[in-house]
Amino acid sequence: MRKILKLLGLLAVVVLLAAALAWWWYLRADSMEAPALPGVEQTGTLQHGGHSRSWLAYIPAAKVQDPALVLVLHGSQGDGEQMRAASRYGFDLLAERYGFVVVYPDGYQRHWNDCRGSADYAANTENIDDVGFLRALVQRMAQEQGVDPARVFATGLSNGGQMAYRLGLEAPDLVAGIAAMAASLPVESNLDCEPSGEAVAALVMNGTADPVNPYEGGLVEIFGDASRGAVRSSVDTARYWAGLAGYSGDGEHHAWPVQQADDHTSVESVDWSAPAQVPVSLVTIKGGGHSVPNPVFNLSRILGPTSHQLDGPEVIWAFFSSAKPLAR
Repeated sequence: MRKILKLLGLLAVVVLLAAALAWWWYLRADSMEAPALPGVEQTGTLQHGGHSRSWLAYIPAAKVQDPALVLVLHGSQGDGEQMRAASRYGFDLLAERYGFVVVYPDGYQRHWNDCRGSADYAANTENIDDVGFLRALVQRMAQEQGVDPARVFATGLSNGGQMAYRLGLEAPDLVAGIAAMAASLPVESNLDCEPSGEAVAALVMNGTADPVNPYEGGLVEIFGDASRGAVRSSVDTARYWAGLAGYSGDGEHHAWPVQQADDHTSVESVDWSAPAQVPVSLVTIKGGGHSVPNPVFNLSRILGPTSHQLDGPEVIWAFFSSAKPLAR
């Protein structure tokens, strides 16, 4: 009997050690302290649609006159502060360098009501007016921070990227450009938006090893939850935006130079641009996962590899800077 108890105890220890190792390997993310920046962090709320909605903003000390505004939208189960950390404060650093204002809004019950009609989270099932909330937030920033309404941009990760798509589809008058990370447009049967049919500058940044948002299209699944339904491929997503912008060709293909020799991901892009048309770009991270790429830090491996071959926020801001608002 004692031998059996000893064996059971040893087995329990092995299981605990294996669980700890699995946690360390799959769930651990590199820690990072918030950088010391001279600007001001602000929090705020507004009432919209019968709900109190909140946000976090970074106002740079070097804010320019009539600054641009960048909305950075978190993924499922996140919030503005979490997204700020997930992007490794990259947008704050860029805001201080270039003088724009960055705002991290909070979704409704930690989600956004994006265009995926089958999604089972409350923001979708209660049909929360997130487009209206973000429009009201932009108006608040115009009043309080003097942001230029013609230079409002939206970017996001996963559910936040899907919400950026919704802004591009339904509110192209509000945003001069969108950038989605780890997100592809829903297939037609899963599309619960009313596209305006108007062009908007659009950047799609997806990884081929994303375990949540399939690069080649198909069912989005998060730990067994498939309620978000199916999405288009990354290529078809980019081509949709290119078609709206009036492009008919395949775009220009570019292989990006290697930045980290010991990193097993690589980057290439397809770009559409013309003097009288808004730019569209597909940035493909070969071997990249469901995260914001950055040159230094690793995020949780359970979401796939974090690419160190590019800095996601820098690429996104460079794209936004190249987008000239269309006369509407």
